Amino acid sequence: MAPIKNVHGNTVDHLGEAIVSGRYAIGGAIPAEPVLCEELGVSRTVVREAIKSLVAKGLIVTGPKVGTRVMPSEHWNWFDPDVIGWQARAGLTPDFIRDLQDLRLVVEPAAVKLAALRATADDIVAIEAAFAGMKQAVEHGGDYVTFDLRFHQGLLRASRNRMLVQMSKALSALLRTSFEISTAKPDGPVNSLPLHRAVLDAVIARDPAQAERAILVLINGAHQDLEQVLASRRRLPKLSQPAPKLKAA
Repeated sequence: MAPIKNVHGNTVDHLGEAIVSGRYAIGGAIPAEPVLCEELGVSRTVVREAIKSLVAKGLIVTGPKVGTRVMPSEHWNWFDPDVIGWQARAGLTPDFIRDLQDLRLVVEPAAVKLAALRATADDIVAIEAAFAGMKQAVEHGGDYVTFDLRFHQGLLRASRNRMLVQMSKALSALLRTSFEISTAKPDGPVNSLPLHRAVLDAVIARDPAQAERAILVLINGAHQDLEQVLASRRRLPKLSQPAPKLKAA
C-alpha cells in the first residue's frame, strides 16, 4: 500500500504546486486525464484520486458542464498544510506574508495566554528543551531556526486547544521566514533569547497577562523585520532550502 500512497502524494503535490504557482490559470481548465497520465507517468486511478484531494482542498472544481477548473485563491483551504507548503515553494508574496502576520497576531497571544493557564509539566519540558537548543546555537553555532520553531510550536501545543494547535501548521511558513530574517540580523538571535525567556518564564509563572505582553514584544519585532525586507524588495528566504546555521560566537 505504501508505494501507491507515495505515488498519490507525489501526484497531488505536482498538481497542487502547479496550480498555486500559476502554471494552471485561475478559472482555466487543467489538462485532461490522459494528458496528465502521460505527463506524470501514473494511472488514471491515481489522477482521479489526486483530483478528489485537490477538490477537497478547494483548489479545483469538477463537473459535467465545467470540466476540471482552477478555483480562485479565496476558495483554497489556507489552513491546509499542503496548500501553505505549495505557496511557500512557489514564493511567499508580500500580501501572503501580511495575511500570515495578521493571523499570527490574532492566534499566538491568545494561545500563549491559554498556555500560561494550561501548560503541563511535559509541555514546559519541551519548550525548555527548545530554548536550550536556541541558546546552544547562539553560544556554539548550529541550527537556531529549527529550535525557534519548536519553541513557538510548543507554546501553541501548550494551549491545549486543538484548533489553535492546527493553526501552527498554517503559521509555520511565516514563522520560518520570520526567524530566518531575524537570525540574519547582526546580534538578532542574541537579542531575541531574553525575549523568548520572558515568554517562557511568564508561562511557568502562570501569568497570562505577562505572557501575552512578552509574546507581543517578539511578534512586533518580527513584524518590523519583515516589513523592512518587504519595503526594500530584498528576496525572502527560500523555504525549500535548509535554514542557515549560526556560526560559533
